[in-house]
Amino acid sequence: MYYDEETIENVRAANDIVDVVGTYVQLRRSGANYFGLCPFHNEKSGSFSVNKNMQIYKCFGCGESGNVFGFVQKYENVSFPESVRILAERAGISLPEPDYTPEERLRVSKKDIIAKINKEAATFYYRLLRSPEGEAAHKYLTDRGLSEETINKFGLGYAGHYTDGLYKYLRSQGHSVEELQITGLFNISEKGVYDKFWNRVMFPIMDIRNRVIAFGGRIMGSAENVAKYLNSPETDLFSKSENLYGLNLAKHSREKFIILAEGYMDVIALHQGGFNNAVASLGTSLTERQARKLTTYTDNIVISYDSDGAGTKAALRAIPILKNVGLSVKILNMSPYKDPDEFIKAIGADEYRKRIESAAQAFDFEAGVLEKSHDFENVDEKTKFDHEIAETIAKIDDPMARYNHVEAAARKYNIDASALRDEVNKIGSRMKAEETNAKAKEAQKASREKKAEEGDTQRARLLLNTITQNKNAYECVKDVLTEQDFGSGIEPAVYIQIRSEYDKMGLAVGARIVEKFTDAEEQSKVADILMTSLEEDMNESERRKAFADLVIGVKKSAIERRIDEAKQAQRGEELVKLFKEEKDLDALRKKLMTADI
Repeated sequence: MYYDEETIENVRAANDIVDVVGTYVQLRRSGANYFGLCPFHNEKSGSFSVNKNMQIYKCFGCGESGNVFGFVQKYENVSFPESVRILAERAGISLPEPDYTPEERLRVSKKDIIAKINKEAATFYYRLLRSPEGEAAHKYLTDRGLSEETINKFGLGYAGHYTDGLYKYLRSQGHSVEELQITGLFNISEKGVYDKFWNRVMFPIMDIRNRVIAFGGRIMGSAENVAKYLNSPETDLFSKSENLYGLNLAKHSREKFIILAEGYMDVIALHQGGFNNAVASLGTSLTERQARKLTTYTDNIVISYDSDGAGTKAALRAIPILKNVGLSVKILNMSPYKDPDEFIKAIGADEYRKRIESAAQAFDFEAGVLEKSHDFENVDEKTKFDHEIAETIAKIDDPMARYNHVEAAARKYNIDASALRDEVNKIGSRMKAEETNAKAKEAQKASREKKAEEGDTQRARLLLNTITQNKNAYECVKDVLTEQDFGSGIEPAVYIQIRSEYDKMGLAVGARIVEKFTDAEEQSKVADILMTSLEEDMNESERRKAFADLVIGVKKSAIERRIDEAKQAQRGEELVKLFKEEKDLDALRKKLMTADI
């Protein structure tokens, strides 16, 4: 959906960014800005800043920045048009519903196109499951113990016998081949267009706003050289590393924990068993982005992966990822059953809840896995285990918890407590030294990057910020500066927009300048530029000198770049002109030092 500039500006003006962000983040005022804990990364000190005057935000920890639309897009994981709709609804503004022409359709974002087609595809699969063609697939689901209520709750469907059924249906609904191509639902080659999913039970994957963002499909029967489970590829709407199956339902649970399972059927079986707080990663190992998303809804995770070797390895990989984002982790023992679906079918949901209540702490689970992999009757194996358990304990951050685990492990595994404590301390010292060295290298790298940033780009950004907030400063330089003076990055485009704002509106509003850039990454960069400001505690003379230094620095760097280019191209007349411009900078500095800014 496309909205004109006037509509977008009306919605933005009706939604003060401090008020909007304040509904998601607890903010406190400090000077001209408001600060809080960043909702986009894990931090203990508030580095997330919101500027009321500029109507933009920036996190000085992770670098995220933007205007009010950008914040809603990032936090809610929605497209730009959706962020406009959310904020319009918040402000009580009615939005136009334009009729699409073929030309207008081209302006609709890829995400909106994919979401619309996915919804139609889900409806197609849903209806087909309930048709004579889907009888075998429907029987497969009921034979797996799923009720009609559960099948409907998860919107399960069937991709039919034909390899072009969905394609023909969507084409009949008016969608072009170009639109269908970006959904990931089709294989397109010189031989034609074919459905990616056919003869499969279909699992719609939904985001937290209940949009169908992708699909998973299980093959019916058996077929050689065909994957049992097949997932949609990544698209502009779908990222496997970010989304979790079932989170759209689990986020409404009143439980104080979330169950993390492995597959679609595990989640579905758990929900049917009364555990509406179950989710699963999507055919990949758990990622930090998925773990961080879970922190929005809970502080506690119960891992319920398969009880086989692969499930154990997956749990061991997941534990540090979950703990690193601040989640408390327990691991459920389903032995002798393989997965939640099998467990609940065999002995019921009540027994499964008992297993949750007795779930092992992360350390106890890790220690138990180590114990099973060593023969304690063998001295060398026992010694190796003792060293490995010491290394596991050394990774615990809390000193008191580390001490208690030393005492408990010493008793349980017949290890001398003093020797174990010494080994833990030795490993801890080594790990701390390695961490210190790593941080030192990162600091050196950051220092080098900071020095580079303090050069041409930093001066350009400070100048752009200054002339955006200070009309008198802009008036002093509008006939002196050109977009070419701001280098080759995004800064020249920002300067063009600043000039346009002053010419059209008589003032430059930071949030409106950000809106002129449609790409989310560009919007973030522009907001970052407009949050790069001079020190606030300067007196008038110091501020005038700082402004003059910025203008001269930007002009001088631009002239030097052009001189180098002219020398390489041997353009003599241009060199003479540039040398004169460089000499004239002294007069410009004197003029700026007396300017009223």
